Amino acid sequence: MRIIIDAMGGDNAPSEIVKGAVDAQKEFGVDIILVGIEEKVRECLAQFGGEGNEHISVVNATEVVDMHDDPAMACRRKKDSSMTVGFNLLKDGQGDAFISAGSTGALLTGATLIVKRIRGIRRACFCPVIPNGKKGVVLIDCGANVDCTTEYLLQFAFMGSFYASAISGVENPRVGLLNNGSEDTKGTELCKETYALLKAAHEEGRINFVGNIEGGDVFADKCDVIVTDGFTGNILMKGIEGTAKFLMKNIKATMMKSLKNKLSALVIKNDMGSIKAMLDPNEVGGTPFLGITKPVIKAHGSSNARAIRSAVKQAMNIVENDISGKIEANIEYMKLRSGE
Repeated sequence: MRIIIDAMGGDNAPSEIVKGAVDAQKEFGVDIILVGIEEKVRECLAQFGGEGNEHISVVNATEVVDMHDDPAMACRRKKDSSMTVGFNLLKDGQGDAFISAGSTGALLTGATLIVKRIRGIRRACFCPVIPNGKKGVVLIDCGANVDCTTEYLLQFAFMGSFYASAISGVENPRVGLLNNGSEDTKGTELCKETYALLKAAHEEGRINFVGNIEGGDVFADKCDVIVTDGFTGNILMKGIEGTAKFLMKNIKATMMKSLKNKLSALVIKNDMGSIKAMLDPNEVGGTPFLGITKPVIKAHGSSNARAIRSAVKQAMNIVENDISGKIEANIEYMKLRSGE
């Protein structure tokens, strides 16, 4: 298996990206292709003990897509950027998956225009995993598609189900539709119509639809996949992230208020550490962009070496479980039929 990594993407590139790639290669035994300004990449390889490793190769790219570039034009104008070159390597079959911590907009555009969507998929989408103390819950979509149709959401449900099964090992993941109430009469027209489609797919045995899921149910282990449009999903995701940061900040401040609290903090230090690790995005790695013919992973912009190592593991899991192949094989069940 060969994983292509954009060595120049992200706030900590290329140093942390290369270090994470070296760590991942040593731990997982996977072949790594680093794409970026060769001189800088090789300097980092030498620094982190990756120079001379026959399982790590470097492909030169003279340009870098930065956050100020127009996402819609970045891959077209910067044809020799590390992101564009990486996408072309993936498209040409020189790697099995592509990871980048670079511009989200440019990644969406490049994946769609260069690697291409799976035939029949209307919109590709992001699906992060929200930690819930168990195996986590897949949220799909979380920002790629602000305006959605019922067919988009139907396809998100199938894609999210295939992905959740791969990462959690659940044979028949429970799929819920994010709504403002559990009753089937609740929500917008989009939600009501999507509910009917998912219910029909459930009755056909194609998907395990458990009904509407409210925002408060996200951490209640009521489903394995939450389906929603990218606008709502992005707000939900960022709201959760903000709440987590607020709580951790205030818990820390409370623990430091007095000697008694500090002593108590020492007693529960390891337990608090496990909670912090559960909420740490570096442990997850990144967010897969599903619906593309080959796996593309968006690592967060501030990714450190541990995040890149985690993203490589995540990419390997997606390749091994052939998520794109499963989506393609079930495409006929993911389209609206006449009369619907």
